[in-house]
Amino acid sequence: MRCPPTPPDLPHADRANRRVPAAAWRRCLAAALAATVALGGAVTGRGADPPAGAVEDIEMAGYLLVPHEKVPDRFNAGFSMYVAAWPLLARYPGNRFQTGLFGTWMFAQYDGPKPPDLYSDIEGGLGWWRDTRFATETPKFIMGGVARNFSEWANGPGAGKSRDWDRPLGVYGVAQLSPWVLWPPDGLNLRQGTCGQWVGYGYLPLPLTPAKAVTAGAPVPTGGNCWTLFLNTGNFKGPVAFFTPFYWSRASVTEPSLAGMFLDSRPSHPNRALQMETQYVPAVRAADAAGAWYARIAPTSFPRDADGLSPVVHRVTAYDRTALWDAVERWFAGGPAASGRIAPEGAALHTFTGGGGSTWRISPPGTPRDDKVPLEWGSFATAEALDPHTYGYRWNRDLVSDTLDAPGPRVTLPEYYRLVERPDGKPRWQPVPAAAVPAETGLVTHRFVRPPATPPEPYVTPDDPGSCWRQPGPVAGPFTVRLGDGSVVTYHWYRFADQPALLNADLTAEEREALQARVERLHRHWRRDGEYLLAPGHGTLADLDPAVLVEPPPGLEVGYVPIVTRQAADGPSAAERR
Repeated sequence: MRCPPTPPDLPHADRANRRVPAAAWRRCLAAALAATVALGGAVTGRGADPPAGAVEDIEMAGYLLVPHEKVPDRFNAGFSMYVAAWPLLARYPGNRFQTGLFGTWMFAQYDGPKPPDLYSDIEGGLGWWRDTRFATETPKFIMGGVARNFSEWANGPGAGKSRDWDRPLGVYGVAQLSPWVLWPPDGLNLRQGTCGQWVGYGYLPLPLTPAKAVTAGAPVPTGGNCWTLFLNTGNFKGPVAFFTPFYWSRASVTEPSLAGMFLDSRPSHPNRALQMETQYVPAVRAADAAGAWYARIAPTSFPRDADGLSPVVHRVTAYDRTALWDAVERWFAGGPAASGRIAPEGAALHTFTGGGGSTWRISPPGTPRDDKVPLEWGSFATAEALDPHTYGYRWNRDLVSDTLDAPGPRVTLPEYYRLVERPDGKPRWQPVPAAAVPAETGLVTHRFVRPPATPPEPYVTPDDPGSCWRQPGPVAGPFTVRLGDGSVVTYHWYRFADQPALLNADLTAEEREALQARVERLHRHWRRDGEYLLAPGHGTLADLDPAVLVEPPPGLEVGYVPIVTRQAADGPSAAERR
């Protein structure tokens, strides 16, 4: 889960962000704080300052903001982008760590004003989350579809807000489409050690199911937009999974006034916020004998190219329906087969202009927002348009350092800061070298140690003979594979239309069979090494974890998909072994 983009009253928030209701922001932050408490984190007021030399655990959090030019409103049929994947921290610090890498929030487009008190979108992307059970330094990918006001969210096939199968919030919201990719419930894995390569992804609607006027027996519509995740990586290309339209429209069954307001029926807003959201990076602070405050953050890095720059976002693109939808719709109506390749004529590239800001702050947990102290990001980082379609950072070489060891070249940010008062009277954390930090603070000798953790609980699915996982059930399996994160995944092969998500998608048997026929066409014609998203203009593509790539068993090549039914630890996790 990601929180909404920065709310309207934060500095640097762009126009797209101003559409986000503050109520939704507060709900998300409250949920994040509650999760911190549940995981053993302290959420307190500022309290009394500790004595000199007492090292206090605090945190760094905030947003990095990426401005970009708008495109015309007609490009409302999805988006794609390339984002750099890299290990933000040198060592995974435990499950209080939560940050996305650069990502976006895709909201519905409305003809008039946005309905009040309605938050629903597709966000997700690359990152680390507090509920990640098998985390390593390498980020994972989640889909992050948010139903009305965070009532549920869907992160991938079998993955959602709730693991209570009697109250399955979001776990049936995404249907598996690809016969070649396993989707672990903990998130889609990249190859371990990925550092600076591009992950291409985007969401475009496919006309897989027709719109209908009745939803779950109620006289409210469900639209025909099957928002589908497309990937472009070094070892896999193409569609992976899609949000079922019922996942969005279900909220209108009990609140008919919301009918037609969600992404199943609405186009996408073409101009989206683009940011990096960080909720927690470990930090500590201490005062010297004179009462001056110093802070240290866990070693934090950005990818580094041969010129010492850090490209982080590339080719942010919005689409209209001529890009893909129209060709697939004609195919399903009896026309020629659609290749799946996005038509460039239906694409509009956003242009970067440089600039952008940071709201990263260093403070004790629970500090009121107005009291959190920003770090002087601009003293060591300059946001630039590295070319019209690539955004990144140029660094002050006097304040950052180069890290050239495995997994790859990185720029490491300043670790040490001193609290100073600027000419405007406001405090700032100013970077300083380690040699300038008084020894009595204990910060230079402090070690960021991952706290002890209990073994992660396995993800399991129902084994009740009468459940949708068993009736009609799989046609092959179980099979197992060990992932790069150290977990072991168990999976089965299901007939596409009989997978649990589609048995919970408010589809009749006839509608599921019609969907099965359409997907069989896709499986025959759209291969995993085909061309779909427009290629990046430079750089290299990241790989998925090779263990998540599978081949269908003989006879199941068309019309069948792999569904993960269990994910569990296989001894110490990869992060624990390091």
